[in-house]
Amino acid sequence: MLGARQGIIVYLHTLKQAKMLRKFGNIHYVSKKLKYVVLYTNMNEVEPLVEKLNNYSFVKKVDLSYKPFLKMEFENSKPDKAKEYDYKMGI
Repeated sequence: MLGARQGIIVYLHTLKQAKMLRKFGNIHYVSKKLKYVVLYTNMNEVEPLVEKLNNYSFVKKVDLSYKPFLKMEFENSKPDKAKEYDYKMGI
């Protein structure tokens, strides 16, 4: 079973080396227009991996996803009375 995972966004100069990033984790998305790759890896391997990726010449920038650190339970999540009325009307 997979442990805690974190996303890494790797901006590239060209997409030729995007396939090579498979050895670092699971590639989730490749943007051809903006030239970046989103890959997921275990949280305990993130810091050494970021340093390793920054050393490659084809990498522009490496960003980390903040999703594992965000609180996903929201307080006061009641809808407005006006919106509630609209939903009942089928608008």
